[in-house]
Amino acid sequence: MPNLLQRLFNRKKEPSRVDRVDVMSGSPATFTPFSGDAYESDIYRAAVDAIARNAAKLKASHVVTMGGQRRPGDSFLNRILQVRPNPYMTAYDLLYKLTTHYYLFNNAFAYLQKDERGNLQAIWPLRPLSMEYLMDATGTLYARFVFSGGQEVTLPFSEVFTVRRHFNGNDLLGDPNTAILPTLDLAHTQNEGLKNAIRANATIRGILKFQQVLSPEKLKAEKEAFINDYLTITNAGGIAALDSKSEYIPLELKPYSIDDKQLQAVKQKIYDYLGISEKIVNSTYNEEEWAAFYESVIEPLALQFSLELTDKLFTPREQAFGNSILLESNRLQFASNTTKTNILKELMPLGLFTINQALEILNLPSVEDGDRRLQTLNVVSAEKADQYQLGGNNE
Repeated sequence: MPNLLQRLFNRKKEPSRVDRVDVMSGSPATFTPFSGDAYESDIYRAAVDAIARNAAKLKASHVVTMGGQRRPGDSFLNRILQVRPNPYMTAYDLLYKLTTHYYLFNNAFAYLQKDERGNLQAIWPLRPLSMEYLMDATGTLYARFVFSGGQEVTLPFSEVFTVRRHFNGNDLLGDPNTAILPTLDLAHTQNEGLKNAIRANATIRGILKFQQVLSPEKLKAEKEAFINDYLTITNAGGIAALDSKSEYIPLELKPYSIDDKQLQAVKQKIYDYLGISEKIVNSTYNEEEWAAFYESVIEPLALQFSLELTDKLFTPREQAFGNSILLESNRLQFASNTTKTNILKELMPLGLFTINQALEILNLPSVEDGDRRLQTLNVVSAEKADQYQLGGNNE
């Protein structure tokens, strides 16, 4: 990776003089990854994975909207956004990684590689050891990244894709995940407690007490002989015969066990922190639960990504002419067959869907000449309805 970074940034010209940015909160705008190892928690990782897997199915598109009409934008830009953002990742990989960084560090960064004319060439997700915002004498904002291999690069803020979560304490960065650290520690303690309880049941179950003093070697030999004779499955009768020289004292170990309610309470705190339900994690959700998850988690994330990409890829003039990036998903694909049928039955007569769009909702392949709309004759435009009521007289 360091060699890749060197090839990627070797042409970047460092600004002559920059100073650290102190934001309005009074603290420097410096980012360091969360050190709580949240991703090492199986509960936290499974929850983040569930969000990232679904967010990665979003489709990013360059569109041009003018006069209320939306049309597809540049095909080369759409290929970068939808297929291959860089030579080593698919669009799914990029969105998955950025979403994972977003929930692990509450900050996600990517380098928007552009050519001399400002056209996007590739998108590279960044995983720095640290990052700080800088500003030069002209007021231009920069971001200085330090990576694990010691590579350091300073990029103009206009070429850095950045999204933030828990955006409160710092004016340029999201707050760290320290609020969930006690819960993650508790989840780790629970796992260790269960492991120790299992181990305790497999250790000492009794004391063999001798009435005379024995050497360590003789004591060990007597213990091994007692185990082989009485504490194996070959002792079918379950009876041990001892003389007066020794006494066996059984131990009743009652290790502390964690009940299901305690385990579920800790798990639920992590899910609540991430804003999802357990059914989303284990993929047992119904239509209503999926809709709630999409609207509360996926849709806000898609809006953040859309606004950031639009601002970083297009100039204010280009945006004024309707250029934007949208991240969307066909939500009806997750609806039940009954809901899909009812929607098509109610809306297709109004001409709101083409034939191929209706087939896509039903997860069926498109057909030739399917990009046309069908409309019932019972529905007419408002102008023609006025002409019909007035008998063709506009007065």
